[in-house]
Amino acid sequence: MEEFVPYNLTTFPLDELERRIGLALDPIELNRLRAAYEFAECTHEEKKRNDGSPYFFHCARVCRILHEELGIADADILSAALLHDVMEDDRSLTHDILTYNFGMYVAYIVEVLTKDLDKHRSDPDAADYEQVAALQRASEDCLLIRLTARLDNFRCLEYSLKRNPLTYIENTINRYLPLAAESENEKLQYITKMLLQEKNKFLG
Repeated sequence: MEEFVPYNLTTFPLDELERRIGLALDPIELNRLRAAYEFAECTHEEKKRNDGSPYFFHCARVCRILHEELGIADADILSAALLHDVMEDDRSLTHDILTYNFGMYVAYIVEVLTKDLDKHRSDPDAADYEQVAALQRASEDCLLIRLTARLDNFRCLEYSLKRNPLTYIENTINRYLPLAAESENEKLQYITKMLLQEKNKFLG
């Protein structure tokens, strides 16, 4: 009988990622995706989430949701998903460093998804609205990764991930979901549906 592992302690091991997606990518793209995985894992190595789980598990699961649930096999999108929080954890990282290692589009997505942590600590609502405004001007891939990251967080709420889960749910539904409301992107529509389902499960 397979041992039960709580969702917040699940991840997407590199060998599994390579096995699942390897045939869909050429060797150069696969190597770049592998490098993004290892770079993000190293950057978040010492960081834990509020629920005690390794922070990188979140990044790996965002990549997993995009690939397994949405069928995405694009190296740029999956690399950006893995790297979406690295600039917040390592402030020495720059656009040029990310561009050199992972390409301009990956660097662009990561920059869009990077919050001002100083502002977030002093005025979280202002930082949140700043992120929403950035997403309004950005490509849909940025919004897709942001909403997928929020979906993963929704799925972790029962493990005490957020100090104020109801506020987190409310802000996601009221601030972020409207950005996807008018889009015909089926992947955004799927993530929206999943977020609403998780919200209903958590709130009963």
